[in-house]
Amino acid sequence: MINIRNLFILIALSFSACSEPTEKLPGGEEKLPPDIIHNPATASGNPDMAQGPEFSFVATRHHFGEIVSGETVTHEFRFTNSGDADLVIANVKASCGCTVPEYSKEPVPPGGEGKLKVTFDSTGKHGMQSKTVTVIANTTPATRVLTISAEIVPDKNSTP
Repeated sequence: MINIRNLFILIALSFSACSEPTEKLPGGEEKLPPDIIHNPATASGNPDMAQGPEFSFVATRHHFGEIVSGETVTHEFRFTNSGDADLVIANVKASCGCTVPEYSKEPVPPGGEGKLKVTFDSTGKHGMQSKTVTVIANTTPATRVLTISAEIVPDKNSTP
């Protein structure tokens, strides 16, 4: 079984060993060649492959209910690593600047628990709002989408 450190070393070595130029994406970012990605989850299945890390979220959606415009609310999404290898969150991206995710950079061991805190600022928002947070990790699939929502009502104490 390859651990995360060895995987990064392997990727770094494959880049340094390449004599062909890598393709550039818009914005100058290099496109990874498809042959460096190995996904053991295939249609035919491969029973001799290890399961790897796996998210088991208590819930992937949270509705705050009614909140007053300008209010900031927070929810913690809790999960367990139900796989058989350390789970590492590489990045978390929010769908908008009003939503800020926080997560631990530490690996979550098999059977271990983790949490991902999401804070939503309703300033300037009104009506029904739904925001997503995309979690990128060393799981299969590599991304998981969490959703928060709220009904934003006007502040009765503010002047129109």
